[in-house]
Amino acid sequence: MLTMREVKEHYFFTDHDATLLNDLLPLARQNSERMRDEFYEYLLKMPDTAKYLRDEKSLQRLKDTHTEWFLSLFSGRYDETYLARLQRIGHAHVHIGLNAHYVNAAMNVVRRFLIELLQSTFPQIEERRKYRIAVEKILDINLDIMSTSYQEEELSKVFLSHRLETKLIRGAERFTYGLNLILVIALSGVSLSVVALFVWDLVHIFVHGDFEKGILSALGSLLILWMMIELMDNEIKTLKGGKFNILIFIGVIIVALIREILISTLRHDALTTQVFLAGTLLILGIVYYLVARSQNSTL
Repeated sequence: MLTMREVKEHYFFTDHDATLLNDLLPLARQNSERMRDEFYEYLLKMPDTAKYLRDEKSLQRLKDTHTEWFLSLFSGRYDETYLARLQRIGHAHVHIGLNAHYVNAAMNVVRRFLIELLQSTFPQIEERRKYRIAVEKILDINLDIMSTSYQEEELSKVFLSHRLETKLIRGAERFTYGLNLILVIALSGVSLSVVALFVWDLVHIFVHGDFEKGILSALGSLLILWMMIELMDNEIKTLKGGKFNILIFIGVIIVALIREILISTLRHDALTTQVFLAGTLLILGIVYYLVARSQNSTL
């Protein structure tokens, strides 16, 4: 764990910066209420942060706490006590389950407010620049310390050791990649067999003259070939980092069922069997439609 002195050294934060910030304390006090209003107006607009601000008593307490934190930016004293306070704030964010994204976004609101305040207060560029540099440094330090709490939370979830678990995860990812590669090769081999089956069906048509059976068999083989092409295409996309597409597998089942219906027609199966297959196909069609609609709505 870094000390406050080390943190300030890493951000080139000097005693002169602390003095400049303390010079801004009266200006910060004059505008603290306006900053608080803008800050909470922003938080209340977002559902993920507004849900923590529903209780009026808690809201007022948080407003007072954030106003106190805002003024502490310009206290001029940035020691171990200041570090511990920022760590408590960070742990409080982690404790309530607040996403780190909103901490960064909220800090940007404060940053923008202070920059605009400096621009309106100090028309001289050189004078404004020195204050702005000091403000940027202290805001970066605050964000860094608060964000560290989230990193500590992630590390606390480690079962064995971070290095060992990283190696295990990488090994599992490579093993999964290898299995997908083997699957693509296997699909390629099966696809060649399907092509041979389709050629045999064509031979059956022209040599044996059984056109009805041969055409239906050839059509079934084509459906299987299309199914294999779709599966291979999906696996190749997965190997390239694409997302898993459940629609492909539902489509494969539908194609297999259509082929089964064709074969059932050739065998002259009982009507109940064909009705059952047709009903199953209808249900799968509805499932395919619902899943496709759900995926499109999330794009």
